[in-house]
Amino acid sequence: MTLNSLALFENDRIPLMDLYELFHVKGTDYNTHDGTCIRDYIDVTDLVDAHVKALQKAKPQNVGIYNVGTGRDRSVKEFVEACKKATGVEIKVDYLSRRPGDYAEVFSNPTKIYRELNWTAQHTDLKESLKTAWRWQKAHRDGYGAS
Repeated sequence: MTLNSLALFENDRIPLMDLYELFHVKGTDYNTHDGTCIRDYIDVTDLVDAHVKALQKAKPQNVGIYNVGTGRDRSVKEFVEACKKATGVEIKVDYLSRRPGDYAEVFSNPTKIYRELNWTAQHTDLKESLKTAWRWQKAHRDGYGAS
C-alpha cells in the first residue's frame, strides 16, 4: 500500500493488514519535526457531516466553498503509528524517496466552515477513527459488495 498525500488507502478503504502488510512512505527528508509530510486526516463521518451541512445551506447561485478538516497537523509517521496501535498489527514500513511536487505541510483551516455553518470535526482522535474503520473493514472484507 502506498501512503501518499492524496490517497491514503487503496480503493478508498483501509485494506486488511494480512493483505497489505507494508506501507510505502514517500519522503523522510522534509523540513518537518520527523522528516515526513504533514497532513490533516479527517474521519469520513465528519466529512459526510460537513457536506450535509453545506448542502442544507446551499442556494442556487450561492454555494459556499469551505476547507473541511480538523485543522490539526499530523505527520505521516504519526499516522502510521496510529494505524499500528488501532489495528494491533506490526505494519512494516518501507521509506522511499519523496515524490516530486509534494508539499511538506498541507492541513486545513476550518475557520470559515465553523463561522458560516457552525461545523467542526467531532471525531478528531485519529487512533479511535482508525479503530472504527478497522473494525468495519474486518467485518466487511470485500466492502459492501454488489447490490
